[in-house]
Amino acid sequence: MKGTHEDKDSEDEGIRMELKYCERCGGLWLRECGAGVVYCSKCEAEVADLPIPKKKTQRLILPVGRRTLVEDYASDEGETDLEATGGAA
Repeated sequence: MKGTHEDKDSEDEGIRMELKYCERCGGLWLRECGAGVVYCSKCEAEVADLPIPKKKTQRLILPVGRRTLVEDYASDEGETDLEATGGAA
């Protein structure tokens, strides 16, 4: 398969764009590829006006209760509860 490739220094090379959604309002917009912008221009101005948080957000730690050890739940004949009730053969 052969194709014609133009010189990379040509003037008619376009700017690569990507479709992005605004992480604040959810609107779709185009941004230049590789740009780190996550808000549309309208929301970017509003987010810039927000006060800077005084504390750094810390990693959330969920409360975890003690683990309980479940003793052997199989019957004496080696059947599980499902097999004893006729659930699995």
